[in-house]
Amino acid sequence: MAAKHSTSGEGACALHAIHTLTWKLGIGRVGLNSGAVIGLSLTVGGWLSNFIVFLIQEFNINSIDAAKIANVVNGSSSFIPIIAAIIADSFFGSFSVISVSSCISLLGIILLTLTATLNSLKPQPCAIVSELCQPTSTLQYAIPYAAYIPFSTSIGLGGTRFTMAILGANQFDRRKDQATFFNWCFVSIYSASIVGLTVIIYLEDNVGYRRGFGLAVITNLVAIAIFLSGTRFYKYDKPQGSPFVGLARVIVAATWKRNLQISSESKDYYYGNYGVTGVEAAASSRSLRFLNRAAQKTEGDIRSDGSIVKPWRLSTMQQVEDFKTIIRIFPMWSIGIFLATPLAIQSSLSILQALTMDPHLGPHFRIPPGSVVVIILISNVISLSLIDRFLYPAWQKLIGRSPTPLQRIGLGHMLNILSMAVAAMVESKRLKVFQDHHLHDQPGAVVPMLALWLFPQLTLIGIGEAFHFPGQVEFFYQEFPLSLRSTSTALTSLIIGISFYLSTGVINLVQRITGWLLNNISDGKLDNVYWMLAVVGVINFGYYLVCAKFYKYQNVKGADGSPDPDSA
Repeated sequence: MAAKHSTSGEGACALHAIHTLTWKLGIGRVGLNSGAVIGLSLTVGGWLSNFIVFLIQEFNINSIDAAKIANVVNGSSSFIPIIAAIIADSFFGSFSVISVSSCISLLGIILLTLTATLNSLKPQPCAIVSELCQPTSTLQYAIPYAAYIPFSTSIGLGGTRFTMAILGANQFDRRKDQATFFNWCFVSIYSASIVGLTVIIYLEDNVGYRRGFGLAVITNLVAIAIFLSGTRFYKYDKPQGSPFVGLARVIVAATWKRNLQISSESKDYYYGNYGVTGVEAAASSRSLRFLNRAAQKTEGDIRSDGSIVKPWRLSTMQQVEDFKTIIRIFPMWSIGIFLATPLAIQSSLSILQALTMDPHLGPHFRIPPGSVVVIILISNVISLSLIDRFLYPAWQKLIGRSPTPLQRIGLGHMLNILSMAVAAMVESKRLKVFQDHHLHDQPGAVVPMLALWLFPQLTLIGIGEAFHFPGQVEFFYQEFPLSLRSTSTALTSLIIGISFYLSTGVINLVQRITGWLLNNISDGKLDNVYWMLAVVGVINFGYYLVCAKFYKYQNVKGADGSPDPDSA
């Protein structure tokens, strides 16, 4: 017995040593990946958040139109990740997609630097946007659009950020390590963005856009160098071909066999090369049973060697279950759109508010308007660190398990609704100060109210994002089929992209049917817009509670409170 116990103890020690070594190797590979993430985040933070101010100051575009254009640009940059993820999953892998996208990002930043350097590529400046300003030519409009949409944002930013997160998570084998990685990945992204939003934007506002964009070129180059230096060490994901073809076959096959009587026998279903063992439960899935027809064998479907005669007439049971998983997740995904759209509107309008307020922080320092959203990132980084190191361990001790991704998303919902209410109250205060000082007849007048008043609402956004954003990414990563793992986290970016486009539509709608949003926001009722967004948030939170109540975790053992072997 003693010998047996000793052998068992040695085996446990060896297993622990293997886990420790694997974890350390993963950390090393992730270090290179994170270095590249930090460099690219510095690049993006240095110009994307200052885009509204850049359009107003350099291209003579009025404030509301600049906010709408910025939302379109942000939306475009958030649609590409889903395409990049599909390409990575299906054909080339994450490493190749990241390498190409980061080089395209560099080309875009170089083009922006030329825009800021050559006067022929932009109209002559004017102090106040009016009819006396020199109009912007088609060529001058085309340059920043070419830089921001097809190059820097859409392909450069979109093809790297979420794909890099997947490559980093794939360096670990245990879910607990992957969840921790996602938290600290966002800490790295936001920390670097803070530097970009402060240092680089400060250079742009006080020294010139040429030097600010030039610094962004350097950080992009450094990011590429760091990422490529890990070429020999990364654990690569192997593309398995497009999983979407298999999912499409499920729809076609189920439709073709719509009149077929559904069988309750496992032997009547096709399991591919895996046989019934290990996936037999798939045939007994009670939800969306009509889709099981796609994997139900009929005469003439299978050759004598076991291969499929007509691929679009028969799917594997695993493909059917993967398609069911996507359908189950869709309501949870749609909730994110209605959460992110008000946040996109608030971020853009906060910059416009900052442009009308006293930017000074002490007697000698002024806050660049484009940098005001850095408060979101700062509060996010601090919150993520505290949540990961203190809140979640305390939750584990008190409740007996870590908070599920859906619980984290719910907390984020509540905090973001609160941020809208605070924003409405602050804007009411700003409008009152504007009216009390009779500034209606002074276009461009600065309200004698510190931009610091915007900090509470932005802080609440950051804390809310610290809960719901990593929670969404982890939820999709864990719940989606393995063949769609890169695509799963990119869905969060797709949410952001749709929300930015919807935010532009909402702003247009509000402008048409109300007098709340005018070119000079001090003449409108921006506080009513924030109250409207708070109401939308409450309705969406109710929708979330219903969806979360009925959702059943598919791939996360222990999500319902049972022990999770991966959390050890």
